[in-house]
Amino acid sequence: MDTSQDAHRRLTELEIKASFTEDLLDQLNLTIYRQQEQIDSLLRQVALLRQQSPDGGTGGARNLRDELPPHY
Repeated sequence: MDTSQDAHRRLTELEIKASFTEDLLDQLNLTIYRQQEQIDSLLRQVALLRQQSPDGGTGGARNLRDELPPHY
């Protein structure tokens, strides 16, 4: 009888661990989903900023005179 109770106890512990593991996996999946949404949003914002920049975001050569501080 002792082995039957021991097996039942071990099975119960495994079920509890599996339940916690499933919960953790769900939380991690939700975190990844939210992070991907944030990444997508940031990529859209960067694309919009590139479109708004005067040179189209190409990063081409700039005139050094444009770089001078206003007091010169």
